[in-house]
Amino acid sequence: MSIDRAINQSKFRNEYQKVMINIIFSSNWITEKQKRFLDPEDITPQQYNILRILRGSAKPLSTLQIRERMLDKMSDTSRIVDRLLLKELVEKQPCKTDKRLVDITISEKGVAVLDRLDVRNHELDKMVSQALTPEEASTLNSLLDKMRNE
Repeated sequence: MSIDRAINQSKFRNEYQKVMINIIFSSNWITEKQKRFLDPEDITPQQYNILRILRGSAKPLSTLQIRERMLDKMSDTSRIVDRLLLKELVEKQPCKTDKRLVDITISEKGVAVLDRLDVRNHELDKMVSQALTPEEASTLNSLLDKMRNE
């Protein structure tokens, strides 16, 4: 469905405005799809991102290191980590080398959640692969990278 029909707006100031609105609309659409994917595990997209970061790290990370790697740089990383701690999906320990920091690692329960989601990741892949060829996906990635790097 075109952005014009999706938001019931046929006039845009110019193509650049339409691109920006299309990106925002598409981002919200993807976020909603991802939210439904994560709902059975009772985690948010930001929590999912943090769990993936921790699983991929060979060593414990501080909240500052996690924030550097997050997709959503505006997130309150400490608050999200605290919610993951309440769900027993991460563990915190005092940092051995810097008393001002806390080391955060993914728990066994957190790994189990990601393992269950890994089995279902094909659902998210299918959402994109049904709409785009690999070549189109590559072109879109290049265009979005180019736009962000301005």
